[in-house]
Amino acid sequence: MSERGPRIQPARRVAYDVIAAVRESDAYANLLLPTRIARASLNTADAGLATELTYGTLRMQGYYDRVIARAAGRTIDRIDPPILDVLRLGTHQLLSMRVASHAAVDESVSLARVVGSRSATGFTNGVLREISRHTPDEWRERIVSDASSPDDELAAVHSHPLWVVRALRRALETEGRENELEELLAADNTAPRVNLIALPGLAEVPDDAAADRFSPFGFTLGGGDPVGIVEQHEGRIRVQDEGSQLAALALSRARAVEEGELWLDLCAGPGGKAALLAAEARSSGATLIANELVPARADLVRRALGSVPEPVEVWERDGTTIGGSEPERFDRILLDAPCTGLGALRRRPEARWRKTPRDVAELTKLQAQLLDSAFAALKPGGVLAYVTCSPHIAETRLSVADAVDRWGNAIEPLDTASVLQEVALERLDLAGDPTQVQLWPHRHQTDAMFIALLAKRAAS
Repeated sequence: MSERGPRIQPARRVAYDVIAAVRESDAYANLLLPTRIARASLNTADAGLATELTYGTLRMQGYYDRVIARAAGRTIDRIDPPILDVLRLGTHQLLSMRVASHAAVDESVSLARVVGSRSATGFTNGVLREISRHTPDEWRERIVSDASSPDDELAAVHSHPLWVVRALRRALETEGRENELEELLAADNTAPRVNLIALPGLAEVPDDAAADRFSPFGFTLGGGDPVGIVEQHEGRIRVQDEGSQLAALALSRARAVEEGELWLDLCAGPGGKAALLAAEARSSGATLIANELVPARADLVRRALGSVPEPVEVWERDGTTIGGSEPERFDRILLDAPCTGLGALRRRPEARWRKTPRDVAELTKLQAQLLDSAFAALKPGGVLAYVTCSPHIAETRLSVADAVDRWGNAIEPLDTASVLQEVALERLDLAGDPTQVQLWPHRHQTDAMFIALLAKRAAS
């Protein structure tokens, strides 16, 4: 075996490769990891280890970077990125897993030998041995003592960017629930359950499944392979967060459906909500059209809709122009708007490190354009559901308030909370303006979905 080719434990190699791809090419860990696990033919135990290493490291990256900087005596921007990835993986094993220190250090040094220079190997060994000399509690005390403010302490300990901590605090403050901030941050770092849905009228919740608390069609499995049950039912049972289910059902159940209604999913990719809406439309005599601008995502929408017997038309149009080309055509429109994704950090932990406040400004501009287009495409008397997988108030409450100001008396905010309470199996703990619903991972065990129902008033 050559000096630069030591054998790396397969699970650690898979985890490293995914983390490196996330950094280098903005890969999505939740999409890439299963592919790499399958390619490496990992057994169940190694697949579990690779998953914990990958997601655990990505979730706590901010905290680990502070530990690494202290142990290395230099800022992380002065560490070669591939070696920094190795150090993050090693730090996760030392501080958050029951891995023997010598094994965590030795495996990390071997990995550093493959991806870095000879000097990097010694550097990796020295940094990780320094980290191993102190307990996790001692490191926490050190990092807390370095914090510049209470919010910076929360950002450090719970591994969130400071701007995200402050944004989440403001979102909770609008509900009078700012005391829940630390609980929310902790929930973002807790691996979520795999939640599924049996599309209404097309599949049934399995007898041995645990029904969701709120969605009438959602459930979790006590064991078994979710992929297997999805394939067995040809997509009529599919993986979908309970919050996403409630968002789609808010539109379909906002009021009684009249035969012949035409619905639009304006930004349908990757297709989960579209599949649920198509099933709901099928059972009530309505027709759904799904739109998705990006061709690759439009293909995902077509695949998702393949589980519904009746064909669903899929457009590949710019959603911001549909209002001009299809004025007042649709009875119901779902606008699941592009957003920062800060509501799904449990599932996509890397998203917290990719977004900046500048992204919020760019996205809110797009959201306003899409809202105006949806409003123009909505029939008088029709219902629009504005949905984001983000609790950031600029993307949620302020976006809706600005739209209502633009549209004036032509729009009527509906009692979204009452609609959701009618849909939900158990009562939802909601706060704030009843025309808008904010779901939370710590309170509802869902992604942080925002839902607002708006009706277009008929001309007098």
